[in-house]
Amino acid sequence: MFGRIGPTEIIIVLIIVLLIFGPGRIGKIAGELGQSIRNFRSGLSGKDEQEEDASKKEETK
Repeated sequence: MFGRIGPTEIIIVLIIVLLIFGPGRIGKIAGELGQSIRNFRSGLSGKDEQEEDASKKEETK
């Protein structure tokens, strides 16, 4: 009963989010969320930005 979310419910939620945050703020939130996910994944893999930068420098030599 509660496990199914249809397209109507998704549209209603998106409209409410748009009304609360506004179109400009939603883009900023989405960008920050994407950056957070990338940082989280790189943290899980154990790679630091310094290691990635070092490997890129070695590839260009």
